Amino acid sequence: CTTVRAPLAQVLAFVAHHRALGARRIWLFFDDPGDPAADALDGVTCLRVVRCDAAHWARNGVGRGTRRRPETHQVRQVANAAAVYRQTRLDWLCHLDIDEFLWPARPVAEVLAAADGPVLRMAPWEALHDPALGDDIFTARHFRRALKGPAFAALREGLFGPYAEILHAGAVSHAAGKCFFRTGVAGLSPRIHAARLHGERLVNPAVLPDIALLHFHAQDPADWRARLPFRATAGAYRANPPFFVWYSTTDAAGIDAFYDRVQVARPEVLAALRDAGALIEADLALRARVAALSAAEERPWTI
Repeated sequence: CTTVRAPLAQVLAFVAHHRALGARRIWLFFDDPGDPAADALDGVTCLRVVRCDAAHWARNGVGRGTRRRPETHQVRQVANAAAVYRQTRLDWLCHLDIDEFLWPARPVAEVLAAADGPVLRMAPWEALHDPALGDDIFTARHFRRALKGPAFAALREGLFGPYAEILHAGAVSHAAGKCFFRTGVAGLSPRIHAARLHGERLVNPAVLPDIALLHFHAQDPADWRARLPFRATAGAYRANPPFFVWYSTTDAAGIDAFYDRVQVARPEVLAALRDAGALIEADLALRARVAALSAAEERPWTI
């Protein structure tokens, strides 16, 4: 499931990719209930389109007395995931953002069938920018793992230089990953990056080595710059004070220098990541998958 506010092409890419991986059901919670993408996707096989209008929040919102729409998007995401978790009869639920894509080494159903525990985490791999690539809706071929811990200290310093200290756990976005939640577990409550069990945070859930989480967070420089003010104050970077201090004291040239050093897939960067086992190379072929979805649904989407 995902709570979405994105162009139709990106939503289609998300749906087409995960349906091709065998997702039995995909819940799309449209944060804007008037989003035309909701109408375009109504009735697509395996989808549940939910418009997050007043009636939806009256059923699933939070607050004293009458339930209402949560003010922050993070709380809205949690509320929507919790609503699915309470209702679904499927065995597992995965909560993702629209720019996150599962990349399994073997069939997802096979991985989950062999897994133990109520919560399974997928490690994140951030997409790098390659200006030579043609548009594929979400466009990248190289993905860098979160460079956490002492083992990657030298690599962080070498790759990021003066920016190493402002990147949380060696990642531009989250280093926590996302999770699969086993359904039917009494007292389990999904969260964005983890879960609570009987009110207590589950610590160190098992990591799935056979499923990577490819995150298209900053592979598009123009989009990244446009989102930076929100992310620094209320979004993905809000829990990283060093990044906020840097952002508050730098100028446009400084932001460009940061992006060029940290996010561009230069040959020497890729070689260093490859040598460290910190690189995934993947072609998701998203436009081809959207075309296949369009043909299967007999819907000539214009994207």
